[in-house]
Parts: sequence; structure tokens; C-alpha cells
Amino acid sequence: MKKIEAALAVIKHFIQTDPSRAAEALDTLEPADAVRILQLLPEPAAAAALKNLQPLKAGRLLARLPAQQAIALVQRLSPRHAAIVFSHMPEKTAKRLAALLPQELAAAIAETLSYPLQSAGRLMHGDFLSFRAGLRVEEVISRLRQLAHGQVPLSYCYVVDEADKLVGVLNMRDLLLAEGSAPVESVMITKVLKVSPFADREELVALFAKKHFLTVPVADNDGKLLGVVPTSSIIASTEEEASEDIQILFGASAEERAFSSTWFKITRRLPWLTINLATVFLAGAVVALFEGLIARVAVLAVFLPIIAGQGGNAGTQTLSVVIRGMLMREIAPANAWHLVKTEVLVGLANGFATGVMTALAAWLWKGSPLIGLIAGLSMIITMVAAGLSGALIPLTMKRLGYDPAHSSGIFLTTVTDITGFFSFLGLAWLLRAHLM
Repeated sequence: MKKIEAALAVIKHFIQTDPSRAAEALDTLEPADAVRILQLLPEPAAAAALKNLQPLKAGRLLARLPAQQAIALVQRLSPRHAAIVFSHMPEKTAKRLAALLPQELAAAIAETLSYPLQSAGRLMHGDFLSFRAGLRVEEVISRLRQLAHGQVPLSYCYVVDEADKLVGVLNMRDLLLAEGSAPVESVMITKVLKVSPFADREELVALFAKKHFLTVPVADNDGKLLGVVPTSSIIASTEEEASEDIQILFGASAEERAFSSTWFKITRRLPWLTINLATVFLAGAVVALFEGLIARVAVLAVFLPIIAGQGGNAGTQTLSVVIRGMLMREIAPANAWHLVKTEVLVGLANGFATGVMTALAAWLWKGSPLIGLIAGLSMIITMVAAGLSGALIPLTMKRLGYDPAHSSGIFLTTVTDITGFFSFLGLAWLLRAHLM
């Protein structure tokens, strides 16, 4: 009980000063304790804490709360945020709570969830200003003054017709300099760049990087204005995606956080560790093929981790560049093969340079020019394989419909280890008569 009271005091303090830190404090607790704290907090404070929690955690905590309290908290979230939280709840619980929500909010959540993950429809906000065509400039300015102290951002104003179809956007400077009696149609920009609610996040990232807009309007097939995607949503989504990709790349779960429960961490990591163990055994099997040779020429064992490690590092460099290129939509089917050839040539050049250094180091270290030659040639082969696999693995995963970052590092390491071990020991076996 003392633990709960202490945590409650800390979270209440942080909610007033720093809601994000309040969420961090809540996230460190076991789910049962976190739920008890949410029940003890005043409703506005509990909602503020939920807004700053990771959606997965927020969804799981809401699912544990009594239905009426969960509904009250959901109604304090924006429809978009509520939809994200609902998507992380068990399906039965989400349906049960949705049936208890006000019809308008339930419909807004259902509409948001109908769009694909990381699409404009999921990222768009409903906080935007639109005015009917036919209004005079002075009427629009008067309404803007009334809204100046509200919560709706005033970056852009959109003009819609009677069917809510987007027909133009108003530039504030042009609006203020225009004659008050002039119709807004005379000052609006008619060539409006808009996106479909099904546009994916990668397309939005490329668009914002090129155009530097603060927001982009989202319109359906009929041209009806549905919402806007602000830069902040893209930045937040990209940061979250980047952090998830780092975890996924090395076999961790995208949902795992620093203070996730021990059991959650185990269940998310162990499957990929098992796969990694199997791939390590594959590499071990290659070494086992040459066990007799290594026993007779023990010095060979010294160079195995050097070659495999260098190949793994080179492959990771390629992998990171390719995944970034895919994220920024720099890579398309038309230029994918050119990318692969480029990375192979880079691997060949880097392999030749590091191969020469490896050969000289091995010769000076062990006094054997033949060992140096074998190590140098193996380094070249491994580096070429690293460039090839670093480019092909994410491209192949994307082609098959998988996340290109999803544990690509595990597969890449397997390829570079097997190639490095087999090339080095294979060359040594071919020249074994001169080594013994």
C-alpha cells in the first residue's frame, strides 16, 4: 500500500508539471498497480497520464479498468488517439467498450481504424479551419479573430464548397492584404496539394521533406476534406518507427520499452533468440566441417572471428543505408538492381583494401605469407557477400510483404559468418599441403 501511495504522489506531481514523466512513472509499475493508481487519480489527471503512455500500455490498462471508468477516460482523448489505443486492446474488449461509447465518437474511432497502419488516415487530425466558398474576406478575418485564443491551429485555412469538397487554401498574408468585401475565392490558392487517407507514411515523409509544409490536407476520392496531417505527427511517427526499427532489426519487439515487465521482455525476445541460436549452429556446422584441419593448423582459428566480424560490420553499414533509402522512398523497383550492383562494388573495393591490410597483418604477426594470402582473399569474398546480402535481404523482405527491418541483422550475420568461415577454411583446405 505504501508503494501505491508513494507512486500516486509522484504521478500526481508530475501530471501537474510534466505529464510525460508521469506516464514514465506509471509505466514502471506492474499492470495491477498501475490500474489501481488510475482508479485513485482524479479523472482529468488519469486522462492526462493515459495520453502520454505508449498506446500498447494505455490499451492494456484501459482494458483492466471498470467499463464506465474506461469510457469516461476514452471520451477525454481525441478520436484519433482513442483509435490508436483501441487498436492495442484485445478485440473483444475493444468491441465491448465501443458499444458503450457515444455514437459519434464510436463512428469516428471506427473510421480511423478502417485505414491502414501508418497511413494518412491514421495520422490525420480533425483540428483544422475551413470556410465555405462565398464568404467575404472581412467575414473570414472576423471569425479568425474569434478563434485566435482557441485550440484550433491557425497555420492554414481551407475553403470548401457546400459538399465539403476542398477547393482552395488561404494564405494569411494574402487574406490580410485583400479588400474586405472581396470573396475568398478571389484570394485563395486553387492548386492545393492534398493526399489520400490511404497514402502511406513513407509517401508523407517524402512529401514533407520536399515541400516543407506545416500541414497537408487529407481528402477522399470525392475531394471531401477529412482532416490534416501536421508535421508534428509525421515527426513523431518517424521517430517511433525509427526506434522500433532499431529494436526489430536486432530481434527485439517493437512494443518493448525499457521498463516493460520481465515476462513481456522474455516472451518477445526468446523466439528471435531461438532463431538466432539456430543460425549460429549453421555457422558452427561450417566450422565443424574443417575440424580436423583446424586441429592440425590451430593458427587458423585466430582469424575466424576477425573475418566474420569485419563482414558483419560491413553488412550492417549497407543494411542501414538501404533501410533508410527505403524509408525515404529513394529506392524503387526500377533502381533496386542498380543499388545492389553498387553495394557489391563498394564491398569489393572495401574488401580489397581491408584484405590487403589483413594479409600484411597476418604475415607480420604469424610469419606466414600463405596465411596472409588466405586471410586477405577470404576478407574480399566476405566483404562482397556482406554488400550483396546487406542490400538483398531488406529488398527481398519488402518484396515478400514483410517489414524490411524485421530482424534483418540476424539473417545478415548468418550470411557473413557462414561466408567468412567457409571461404577462409575452404581456401586453407585447398592449400593444406603448403600449410602443414
